[in-house]
Amino acid sequence: MKPRLSAAQARREWRLYLFVVPSLVMVATFAYFPAASAIYHSFFEWQGGDAKQFIGLANFQRLLNDAVLWDSFGTVALLILFNLFKMIPAILLAVLIHRLKSERWQYAYRAMLVVPMIVPHLVTLFIWKFFFDPNLGILNRVLDATGGKVLLVWLDQNVFHWQVFFERIPIGWLSQPELILPSLFLWGFPWIGAVGVLIYLAGLQSIGTEVYEAAELDGVGPIGKFFYIELPLILTQVRLNLTLLIISTLQGYGLQLLLLGDAGGPGGRGMTPGLWMYNRAFIAGEFGYACAVGMLLFTVILLLTWINHRLVRVEK
Repeated sequence: MKPRLSAAQARREWRLYLFVVPSLVMVATFAYFPAASAIYHSFFEWQGGDAKQFIGLANFQRLLNDAVLWDSFGTVALLILFNLFKMIPAILLAVLIHRLKSERWQYAYRAMLVVPMIVPHLVTLFIWKFFFDPNLGILNRVLDATGGKVLLVWLDQNVFHWQVFFERIPIGWLSQPELILPSLFLWGFPWIGAVGVLIYLAGLQSIGTEVYEAAELDGVGPIGKFFYIELPLILTQVRLNLTLLIISTLQGYGLQLLLLGDAGGPGGRGMTPGLWMYNRAFIAGEFGYACAVGMLLFTVILLLTWINHRLVRVEK
């Protein structure tokens, strides 16, 4: 147990605390003040200027009857479920890199993971938008070259009857309502996030070699090592990445805004709560209502984060 700092020591070393003050001021100004302002303005009819009218809980009552908002929660729930699946490739890649015998190659792969992070995220989104282009996009070209489109057309006409894929018509990934969600699922393939892999690697490197040696003496194979040693011992990192995933998916709207526009694409099929909050604020000019949407998002994220910490148990 750490010894407590006595009052005499605190008075004697009070100058050291002055170094913390600038950071606290910056955090309060650029983090806590905007959050407090959002809570305050959620009770007002406010269009972003100086004029505002107090309306009490009217914005929150309006949330209950906002069909677009609740439909967007259904969309983001599907995105969260699929993003859970997207965590698997990152975990497997981290394990493969960790198992490399050569420290030089481990360092090389870690460096190769960091290099794509230098590219601005906006540039990556523009590239993916080009991938989905019906006439010039790489995705349709690959499907045409490999016969994938022929298979999709056959499945459409003979099995599922989607009425989406046709022989002589380019696939409009971002222009057909039925393909909006599959396009968002496909985005980021092969779904290896550099930050996630590095976080998992940090957890794997804390596993002692004696654990692996004991497992080998017991005849545990590579798959057994993953399920009985590596995965249980990186659950702390899995829980952290899961929390970040929930927050980023619920709050995020940049991907949908760039690929589909502020209306969420045809029929609003790609609308998410974050994009709807942006739409109400900057398109409709309803900043007060957008703040109320933000408060609802905060509550949902807080609840899901608490559930995550309760369900993903980490045994010490």
